[in-house]
Amino acid sequence: MERREFIKTAGLLGGAYALSGPATLAGLSAPAADPFWLDGPMRWAQLAFVERDPGHYDPDFWLGYFKRIHADGALLSAGGVVAFYPTNVPLHHRSDFLGNSDTLGNLVEGCKKLGMKIMLRTDPHAARQNVYDAHPDWIAVNADGAKRRHWANPALWVTCSLGPYNFEFMPQVNQEIMERFQPEGIFSNRWAGHDICYCEHCTRNFKAASGLELPQKVDRLDLTYRKWTDWRMKRLRELWALWDAGIRQQKPTSRFIPNGFPDKIVTGKEADLFFADQQARRGLMAPWSNGKGAKELRSTLGLKPLIGIFSVGIEEEFRWKDSVQNDAEIRIWVAEGTANGMRPCFVKFGGDIYDKRWMEAVANLYEGYHKNERYLRNTAPMARVGVVYSEQTDRNYGGKPWQQKSGDHLDGLYHTLVESRIPFDMVNDRLLTPDDLKRFKLLILPNIAALSDAQCQQLQAFVNTGGSLMATFETSLYDEEGQPRADFGLAGLFGVSYDQKVEGPMRNSYLQLRNDPKNSQTQLILKGLDDTPRIINAIYKVNVKPTASFPSPVTLIPTYPDLPMEDVYPRVAETDTRELYLRQVGKGRVAYIPGDLDRTFWQLMATDHGQLLRNVIHWALDEEPVVAVTGPGVIDVTVWRQAKSMTVHLVNLTNPMMMKGPFRELIPVEAQVSVAVPAGAKVTGVKLLMSDQKPKFEIRNRQVLVSVPRILDHEIVALDLV
Repeated sequence: MERREFIKTAGLLGGAYALSGPATLAGLSAPAADPFWLDGPMRWAQLAFVERDPGHYDPDFWLGYFKRIHADGALLSAGGVVAFYPTNVPLHHRSDFLGNSDTLGNLVEGCKKLGMKIMLRTDPHAARQNVYDAHPDWIAVNADGAKRRHWANPALWVTCSLGPYNFEFMPQVNQEIMERFQPEGIFSNRWAGHDICYCEHCTRNFKAASGLELPQKVDRLDLTYRKWTDWRMKRLRELWALWDAGIRQQKPTSRFIPNGFPDKIVTGKEADLFFADQQARRGLMAPWSNGKGAKELRSTLGLKPLIGIFSVGIEEEFRWKDSVQNDAEIRIWVAEGTANGMRPCFVKFGGDIYDKRWMEAVANLYEGYHKNERYLRNTAPMARVGVVYSEQTDRNYGGKPWQQKSGDHLDGLYHTLVESRIPFDMVNDRLLTPDDLKRFKLLILPNIAALSDAQCQQLQAFVNTGGSLMATFETSLYDEEGQPRADFGLAGLFGVSYDQKVEGPMRNSYLQLRNDPKNSQTQLILKGLDDTPRIINAIYKVNVKPTASFPSPVTLIPTYPDLPMEDVYPRVAETDTRELYLRQVGKGRVAYIPGDLDRTFWQLMATDHGQLLRNVIHWALDEEPVVAVTGPGVIDVTVWRQAKSMTVHLVNLTNPMMMKGPFRELIPVEAQVSVAVPAGAKVTGVKLLMSDQKPKFEIRNRQVLVSVPRILDHEIVALDLV
């Protein structure tokens, strides 16, 4: 298939979910005149100007660097809070250092001579005093009625994102930028606003739409706040449509790209390409977080181009934008994004460079990706395991003690899969049609509490056609609006009913492991746990009553005192209360865990919990994985098809700083890799792309066996296929 044709077909997989409401993007019903550029650039460079850059920075230095690293896309600051060209739009602040020059225009011209595609950046979230004086109603208002000063620069005012500043002023800026520079699109930073605005426009428009006054605080379970979030989302979609229509009017193949949208389904439907602003780790974020964000976006975007913006600077709470991270941290973050289908885009704030240490790391990455570009143009993901995530659960679930930190359920299972080296993808819970799910054998639901009746029926249909399901804790106990059900929406699949109680926190409670050497199922579930009769329990559990017969490999040892020491002994030695429910349903398998074992694993990192979760996943999958990786360390594994190849990405996360960055160094590991050859394909060669080696390999029973002697940060095993 020609790539141009492929973009029009496989590249639009994210549009399976129908939108509702009046706000749709102009022109989406008709194909663009030439959408080919969308899938062109593979390596982006973002230079975010500061006001002093005009006349102060060296454009030839940057053009030389862009050329060296084979950057084929440029994201450059244009206007909004500061214009870096001689703007004629009233109130559009021209850089005080611009003089008679055209800083942006000169750099755009230089990038185009290098053959780079151009995306121009605006930032409408702040304005100067002259804007306030001319249009005070354009400024955001706090709950106390005060106009909002900028939190980081008190000389500026925060604009209202849902009022005339964005709907009337910024379209003029966009039009001027398009007319002058004819870029491939406009990317807008901080376009969606910050918190609730109480300006006259928001007050009036929300009242007209809902009949209500604006909510007085952020409370996602409050009915008025929910109505405000729905209204805000609709308003932002209208803004997206307005800006995109104006941009396409100037150049039909150009696009508006928002920096984030509060709903990934809308993002997948509306965006023809997307920039993910996941710049770096902060706090206790795991290094795989960049891959997780990529997987979530790909679940709705399909194979549309996804560009991952990464910062070379520090992204902690107190932002030190002129300092840099070390090479190891940058390399791992970018490797996670690339392995999960993102195209890298480094961002440097300011044209002046105080610290150049990052430049060699980025150059080495980009040069390697350029050399192996054809192996990074993915045509299909190969994972057979899908992990469901739920924006509606995030919005509508919570409030009770056992519902706090609900995101830890997903993180716990995500980390389990990474440690288990099982390739997997993310699945949005509003994309559960047979077509969405046909490539998966197993779906994992980490406490997907809020599910509609229709979604439950879709999951039932998935199992009816041979798929398998694994779920934890309160999955399906609430409808899509977060209202409690009398019983699980998936009770028929689980084979249990809700016993009207969530128990916990369960201090000093245990799971009894009932090993049966004659039972192969029990042996698989308790693999690696042979030498102990018990492991610690989860912290909370849903009480359930079985409605079918079940095996009992894991049962409850109830809570007993942990102090004083003289009283620490079980009052009930063991029970018949199961803490794991396993069923064969037709050709599929269903595993339900009533405890918050996934969340407990993330919070405690107990190896026994990880082992038990891994065993349940393997039991539920009930097939050999597409790739098996053995050897020491923590390795994140993803698998892709390309037009004439198949790739296995191995990201080496082995590091003592894995859960608290930054990495100090990269610690190499080795691995043995076994890859299932796709049906009908023949392997003509194997390469290790990042180390530029052609290793020895053998083919045994349609499995390619290859040893990878050294994985520093990122290795890609490529199978050439015919």
